[in-house]
Amino acid sequence: MAEETIDRYHEFWPSYLRERRKPTTRVLHYLGMTLAIAFLVTLHVTGEAWYLLVAIASGYFFAMVTHFFVERNKPATFRYLSWSIASDFSMYFLGISGRL
Repeated sequence: MAEETIDRYHEFWPSYLRERRKPTTRVLHYLGMTLAIAFLVTLHVTGEAWYLLVAIASGYFFAMVTHFFVERNKPATFRYLSWSIASDFSMYFLGISGRL
C-alpha cells in the first residue's frame, strides 16, 4: 500500500485486496483466519483466556509470512488496524463463499 493516507473504508478495501492478490497469499490468510476462528470458538467454550493469544498469533503468523515472503509488501495492519481486521474477516467470508 502506498504511503498516502486513506480516509474512508471504501477507499481502503481495494488497496487491501491489491496487497493480497496472489493466490498463495489468500490461501495462507484463509488458513490463519480459520485457525484464529477455531481458537476463538475454543476460548468461548472453555473460557481459557490464553486461547485469545493463540488466536491472534495464528491469524497474524500466516498473514505476516505472506506479506514478507510472498507479496513482499508492508502489511496495512501497521497503519490501519481496525480496517485491516474488518477486511481480514470480509475477505475470508467472501473468499470461502466464492463471492470474492
